Amino acid sequence: MENGALKIGVGKKLGQLLVGDSHISELQLEQALSHQKIRRGRIGETLIDLGFARNWQINEALSKQAGIDTVELAHLNVSQDIISRVPAELVSRHKIFPFAFNDNRISIAMNDPFNVRVLEELRVVCPFGIRRYYARTDQLEEAILKYYGSNVARMLDDLVEEDAEADIAMEGELTAARLQELAREPSLVNLVNLILLEAIEERASDIHIEPFEEEVKIKYRIDGMLIEKSPSPKKLQAAIISRIKIMAEMNIAERFVPQDGHIEFSGTRGKIDIRVSTVPTTFGEAVTMRILDRSAALIGLDELGMNRHMLSNFQQSLSKSHGIVLVTGPTGSGKTTTLYGALSSIYSPSVKIITIEDPVEYQLNGIIQMPVNPRRGLTFARGLRHILRQDPDIVMVGEIRDKETADIAIRAALTGHLVFSTLHTNDAAGAITRLIDMGIEPFLLASSIEGVLAQRLVRRVCPYCREKRPCDERILSSLNNSVQIDPDKIYYGKGCTECNGTGMRGRIGIFEFLRVTDTIRKLIGKSPTGDELVAAAPPDHVDMRHDGIEKILAGVTTPEEVFRATQANED
Repeated sequence: MENGALKIGVGKKLGQLLVGDSHISELQLEQALSHQKIRRGRIGETLIDLGFARNWQINEALSKQAGIDTVELAHLNVSQDIISRVPAELVSRHKIFPFAFNDNRISIAMNDPFNVRVLEELRVVCPFGIRRYYARTDQLEEAILKYYGSNVARMLDDLVEEDAEADIAMEGELTAARLQELAREPSLVNLVNLILLEAIEERASDIHIEPFEEEVKIKYRIDGMLIEKSPSPKKLQAAIISRIKIMAEMNIAERFVPQDGHIEFSGTRGKIDIRVSTVPTTFGEAVTMRILDRSAALIGLDELGMNRHMLSNFQQSLSKSHGIVLVTGPTGSGKTTTLYGALSSIYSPSVKIITIEDPVEYQLNGIIQMPVNPRRGLTFARGLRHILRQDPDIVMVGEIRDKETADIAIRAALTGHLVFSTLHTNDAAGAITRLIDMGIEPFLLASSIEGVLAQRLVRRVCPYCREKRPCDERILSSLNNSVQIDPDKIYYGKGCTECNGTGMRGRIGIFEFLRVTDTIRKLIGKSPTGDELVAAAPPDHVDMRHDGIEKILAGVTTPEEVFRATQANED
């Protein structure tokens, strides 16, 4: 038995092992056994079908039952000689890990030791005996990353070696034909596909490829924060960027003006739409790719993070027969997600809803969606004008960018349509003053506006590794306006494989909803300042910072996150 391996459970029934490990209850086992008598099949499959157990729990129990040792990989020190005996591609594809070599037999940790196909592939590449062990998936992923590196990093290393041998270094002036040739090299095609797949699997919203003098940085934006990955050698820059431009149907010969394009990419979860933007820089073209997962489930209003009272007020504004409702915040603050949630919550077959967006980010069943196309003259203002001839009940305008669009949207709201749109302002009151500054008549705005929702996104504390620990009191002093937070009872994530060691996983919104009352309508007619509007807000009005404090007290996020998201709103 290797160091770190455990051997227990031989001879016991699968159900007994699962109950003994607290994976299922006695009652669930009884229900599964009754179900098995009717449907037949194996008890493990029955437990999974009923939702009582997960695949890894069944594999772990089966391994114990078969006498396959369990290995704890976390504290093992594995030599490079052992690592080199199993190809990285095989390790990554099947989530296996070699950790010992004795008596001409290699010890392999697997999350499914009964996978015959994996064992057959191992026997092809390993000219020695194989000893199977069971290991948890999270430990396998951590060990693979530690000893083999990420998939992209490994492939970059392989390409550099191939490049040195084949002498395809990018030197001198590259013609369009040469760029086409390089970008269609199978290894380059696989590398770019791998970058996209890795980013999607890590829940990235954007991919940034940034050229510098001696290297090309690759970064993923995950939960709103940029995380730098293994850089690419400079010699691969032209080929990588050309490959992306070909996929996005851009002009690869034009390298000195900005370009936009899009890629339809087939990911593991279905079709992924990727918006691509290139700009020329001192050291070559920089590329940013925005990932829009169209297969992702839309988030309902009750999942966004609004407290009950604010959600109720917002839903009341959505129930109006006419008027305009605005959602404000900077780029990437989740405005479109909120509007989609609002549209989904009020949709019915008896209501005609039309949207005009740039771009259409998610497909909404039963709703007509129109993408803007400035190259063909279809702007927000022109599209909105034609939408109103389609006899809609509800209209969504992706963004109000100019006076013309704002004027048409306001007049549509005054003539019996419910209009949703977004603005880029710091807070809810700022949306009203911004529209007046655009040239909208205050009395028209006062008659049409129903409510303004301002929002930001903050990162959630990872639920898998969160713990209470003291907070920096300087941060608390800037947040503690009227709420006392105990500095010793703040939740933080200590870092684990589920959150890539960051302590944060996923995001949630913090909100401010300005309900437009009769008092505020009268005030809007006088072209007020933002401070005057906030002072006239209803007594139940909560600003974004205090909404964030509620989430700190609930252990959902941290003071640092709320301070970062709301500091622009300080006086």
